[in-house]
Amino acid sequence: MNTTRTTREYLGLFFKGVMMGAADVVPGVSGGTIAFITGIYEELINTIKSFNLGAVRVLFQRGPVAFWKQVNGSFLLVLLAGIITSIVTIAGAVLFLLAHYPILLWAFFFGLILASVWLVMSHIERWDMNLISSFIIGSIVAYIITSIAPVSVEPTALMVFLSGAVAICAMILPGISGSFILLLLGMYAHILAAVKGADFQLIGLFVAGCVVGIMSFSRLLSWMFSHHRQVTLALLAGFMFGSLNKVWPWKYTLSYSINRHGEQVPLLQDNVLPWNFESITGQSAFMFWALGLTLMGIVIVVAMERYQAAKE
Repeated sequence: MNTTRTTREYLGLFFKGVMMGAADVVPGVSGGTIAFITGIYEELINTIKSFNLGAVRVLFQRGPVAFWKQVNGSFLLVLLAGIITSIVTIAGAVLFLLAHYPILLWAFFFGLILASVWLVMSHIERWDMNLISSFIIGSIVAYIITSIAPVSVEPTALMVFLSGAVAICAMILPGISGSFILLLLGMYAHILAAVKGADFQLIGLFVAGCVVGIMSFSRLLSWMFSHHRQVTLALLAGFMFGSLNKVWPWKYTLSYSINRHGEQVPLLQDNVLPWNFESITGQSAFMFWALGLTLMGIVIVVAMERYQAAKE
């Protein structure tokens, strides 16, 4: 696989990576959603899939340059550079907003994902019962996942490996983020602690799980797009629609847990209407700003769609 791009296009790809990185640090928003919005989702899936035995043969028989072209290396390198840059730089600002202005941040992402549902559905040529059923199934599955209470487990070798495999699948699947899956599995704090404490054994197990998960899941997604494209789009649209349950801006916390810093963090939350939020919590619902940011998220997705359509 090899896609020729200009310097300007690579710069655009870098910023798409930046947006993916910023989304992935929020437990509830998937970088895969951003990849879909920006029109690189299928190329990303197929690029990951291209790392196989055939690529290894190309490396040894034809050399590194041919291998690099075979695996679409420039695309992946630039995209990863954007993701890493985002995590190192602006991810801290995203986490600050999540801690201090959650309603406004969730409202923006709510608009992004809501418009993304429309974007995916607009690519479906003709709806029938199979497609409607796929949409409904995707919605129900995502809603159930986002309603599950997080569990607390011991970081055994098997659990760390499996959590990496599952989380990385969620990370490339539009709708729910890998960090949110780690929260559900009770592994989020353990993985962060391992990174901070340089526990290379635990990190190695987690990365191994990620590699196995992403290589397997990318092949499944690529096959689904090749053989059942319309059903896959309907399923992904439903998955994103159901995940709106997680990013609803106004939440009432039912119970808390204590993180490894000794701080209270929400454990179980209920979605409430903005006027009920004000009466229950006594806090401002920021209705005007939240609606404005939701609209901004919608406008951004529509603008990206128009831009992609103009290029084709």
